Amino acid sequence: MTNRTDLLAEFASRYIWWRDEQPPSDDRVIAQVMSLGTYDDIRRLEACYGPHDLRAVMLRAQPGWVDERSWDLWRGRLAFAGAGPIPEIPPRRFVRCRGALSLISKRRRAQ
Repeated sequence: MTNRTDLLAEFASRYIWWRDEQPPSDDRVIAQVMSLGTYDDIRRLEACYGPHDLRAVMLRAQPGWVDERSWDLWRGRLAFAGAGPIPEIPPRRFVRCRGALSLISKRRRAQ
């Protein structure tokens, strides 16, 4: 069996194709495999990490890490495995755009 460090290093090299200044966190790599992984890679991930570990990653996931389709799949899969409750929808991005709001306000005042 592959140890977690080696498995995550392999997955990071294949599933994190962009390069940031900081290496990706373990959670980020796992979430990326949960979203985009092949069947074989998902099975390898599940062999290394139990349902409670994968649930914890989902609960810590940042917006955009796990798409809605994958979120639904994993919610069902982990609930069946007895991992515990997971929110129905993945974390969402909230965009604050003061420029757009002030532009709308200016237009309304001008009318």
